[in-house]
Amino acid sequence: MEKSYKEIMPQITTFIFDIDGVLTNGVVTIFPNGEMVRNMNIKDGYAMKAAITAGYNICIISGGTNEAVRKRFEVLGITNVYLGANNKLNPFNEYITKNNINPEQVLYMGDDIPDYPVMKEVGLPCCPKDAASEIQDISSYISHKKGGTGCVRDVIEQVLKVQGKWNGQFNAKYD
Repeated sequence: MEKSYKEIMPQITTFIFDIDGVLTNGVVTIFPNGEMVRNMNIKDGYAMKAAITAGYNICIISGGTNEAVRKRFEVLGITNVYLGANNKLNPFNEYITKNNINPEQVLYMGDDIPDYPVMKEVGLPCCPKDAASEIQDISSYISHKKGGTGCVRDVIEQVLKVQGKWNGQFNAKYD
């Protein structure tokens, strides 16, 4: 019998997230000079910072190449950011090997076909409410939130609560 997502959450030590469609709503605004701008939810940022403060690993793997997003994650204390990942399994395997992480301890949240191969390898594959149907089909947990509207906060908060590490108050500096 397959475990429920709540039964898997106690073993999670690592969160890995896609950017577009997970940390953003998937909409890109293109300015006349060609600059592309994305919107991220501040509550997702707070939850990622809280997870780092509580001792969790966080990694970002994205097919996008906009270096501005790397700066956003650095402000939050996230230094493992893989951009331009056409094959997401390569950075995933590099990251877990380098950090001696068991794939069963990883929660990965993706929203579309490029996330599929990694999601098949992790202990807790998750997705936002508006993910592609193929991704929903393999997800152990589908957030009630859409991409860019707090789905990352949703999964982080649930894991930290299950593990007794979420109290809503963190003394870490947050920007």
